[in-house]
Amino acid sequence: MRFLYYDKVNKIDKGRSIAGVKTFTLSEEFFRKHFKKQALVPGVIYIEAMAQLLGWLVIYSHDFKLSAVMSLVEDVDIAPNLRPGFSAEIHGEIISTSKRDSLGRAWITVEGKTIASMNRIIYSHVHNVNSGDLLNLFYYYSGIRVSLNEE
Repeated sequence: MRFLYYDKVNKIDKGRSIAGVKTFTLSEEFFRKHFKKQALVPGVIYIEAMAQLLGWLVIYSHDFKLSAVMSLVEDVDIAPNLRPGFSAEIHGEIISTSKRDSLGRAWITVEGKTIASMNRIIYSHVHNVNSGDLLNLFYYYSGIRVSLNEE
C-alpha cells in the first residue's frame, strides 16, 4: 500500500513554490471499512497531501542535500464533509528557509475554491542523507527528472 497523497507535480519553482494535483476517488485505501454510511475525505489526508508536496519543494530547493521532516503545523482550516469524487489542486510556498529548518504555507483548491489551508508549516532539516536516493525518489514520485548539477 502506498500513502502518497498527490498524483502529479505540475509545477515546481526552486526556493519558491510547488503545485500538484490529487484526485480523490471512492477507491482510496483509507475509505475501506472506515466509513459505514457516507464516505468523507478525512481532514488529516489534506494536511498530509499539502505536507508531502511542500516537503519535496524544500528538499528540491536544497539540492537534495537534506530531508525535510514536518515538525509543526499551525493555523489549519479544512472544509467539513468533503465527499470523494473530485480533483484538487495542491499549492505550496516556502516563506523562509535556513540550514536548520524551513517555514512554508500550503492550500488546496477545487474549482478555484479553497477547501483546505495551512498558513504555517515548519520542516526540520535532516542533513545525513543520500542525495542520489532522494533524487531517484523525487523522480519516481514526481516524474520530474533533475540533475544534481542543476542550478
